[in-house]
Amino acid sequence: MEPSAREPLVRKPSSSYRTFPEGISKRLDKEYLRSLHNKRLYLAVFAAVLGNFSFGFALVYTSPVIPALEAHPNPALRLDRHKASWFGSVFTLGAAAGGLSAMLLNDRLGRKLSIMFSAVPSAVGYALLAGAQGIEMLLLGRVLTGYAGGVTSASIPVYISEISHPGVRGMLGACPQIMAVLGSLILYALGLLLDWRWLAVAGEVPVLAMILLLCFMPNSPRFLLSRGKEDEALQSLCWLRGKDTDYAREYEQIKDSVRKQSRRVSCAEIKDPFIYKPILIAVVMRFLQQLSGVTCVLMYLQPIFKKTAVILKPEYDAALVGLVRLFSVAIAAVSMDKAGRKILLFVSAGVMLASNLTMGLYIHFVPSSQNGTITNRTLASSASPPAESINYITLIPLLATMFFIMGYAMGWGPITWLLMSEILPLKARGVASGLCVVVSWLTAFTLTQFFLRVVVGTVPGGVSELFLRAPQAGSRLLSAPLLRKPLALRCRSCSSLSSALGTSYLRAAASQKPKAGPWNRSRPSSGQGEGRS
Repeated sequence: MEPSAREPLVRKPSSSYRTFPEGISKRLDKEYLRSLHNKRLYLAVFAAVLGNFSFGFALVYTSPVIPALEAHPNPALRLDRHKASWFGSVFTLGAAAGGLSAMLLNDRLGRKLSIMFSAVPSAVGYALLAGAQGIEMLLLGRVLTGYAGGVTSASIPVYISEISHPGVRGMLGACPQIMAVLGSLILYALGLLLDWRWLAVAGEVPVLAMILLLCFMPNSPRFLLSRGKEDEALQSLCWLRGKDTDYAREYEQIKDSVRKQSRRVSCAEIKDPFIYKPILIAVVMRFLQQLSGVTCVLMYLQPIFKKTAVILKPEYDAALVGLVRLFSVAIAAVSMDKAGRKILLFVSAGVMLASNLTMGLYIHFVPSSQNGTITNRTLASSASPPAESINYITLIPLLATMFFIMGYAMGWGPITWLLMSEILPLKARGVASGLCVVVSWLTAFTLTQFFLRVVVGTVPGGVSELFLRAPQAGSRLLSAPLLRKPLALRCRSCSSLSSALGTSYLRAAASQKPKAGPWNRSRPSSGQGEGRS
């Protein structure tokens, strides 16, 4: 965009940056949203988020499996501490690779076909886990399921945001996180009943269901228009909104938005705040999301509870945490568009901060004889602890973990995914979403790879103190002026979000006064005094 074209936006509001005009058009838009039929839209979203269900299932697969494999009679499958850390963390390497490939897949194949493509490595990975005869097959299975998770993490939020309308976008935007949480909960529940091989077989079910349902779902109208397939895009929008609705007006708005943002991002355009600021926001949010340590907690939930000697069995503790997580995500889905993203993120960071502080203080001050501090041995020991009187203070780790997961699931879990799909510019969305996933999972790999070694080799309280810093950094980030506009925008179409963000960045740039210095001080002319210069 030329500087001359930007100037009117700085000096006064421009109607060209408004997707929904004021007055009568605004009222007509509300009537249009009320007239829509959402059943087919919900079906398309459900078909897509089955990929997130499978992702959540695979992510926490290690929680019940690591204790079982550490006591396995076959030496080829038995895990020690070093192998257990790789078995847990290698999933994130696959997810990072999936995020990288999603940069290409989202733009070449489209969002729907990218999600369908992820079913292939996912199915093969679960098959390897189910029939594993050695540690190599276990690690390869984890890599493939992680790769599929990385592709779906980058593709599904974008697909949902592009097929949904502003009336339900906030609620549907939380569905990927809800389904991932539900998948984890089902894994914890099945872990009480099934052997680790049958758990992998059960993971094939949502993958097959997803691929079958997506065969009958439409592509994103926005992606089809970006490929010049106008008739298919119109048919897709008609299928999603209903034949008896006035979808033609929304189609024209999407078409106009795609036309304005149809070019690919060049190196010179990266300097444009309309491009780099949304990408920077999304990347930093995903980095802080993982720095909170949530992936480590979810992957090693049962071993953590086993070593902190909670009253209940670790399997039941993990299932309880899964229930709390699902309940919290449901609350976030309902309140996201009402309370606002920023308020939920502040509350989420505060709850995680208090929970990590509580866990750190518990491990630091309670004697090791009461809290079962981890010693330098394998995570699962076949020896039964001696009978002791019930000490209810050991409920503190369970409650602290519950509140930590609750805080995460209420804000930093679903909102960071939704924000990624909302604020990224269309012409950079495919690449930027993949970049977010790569940063997220490389951070998760670093943490999960060294989590067990740090816990076993040093003071366990140091881990909680490390994760204590992430909510603090998140709270400071939310107070930054850069995030005020993106987090305040809700209940808008994707095109209007991009337009509003672009306008706000331009106005902010114009409002910045030049710094005082010898190069920009105005010199008094012969007819002017120094005070009038």
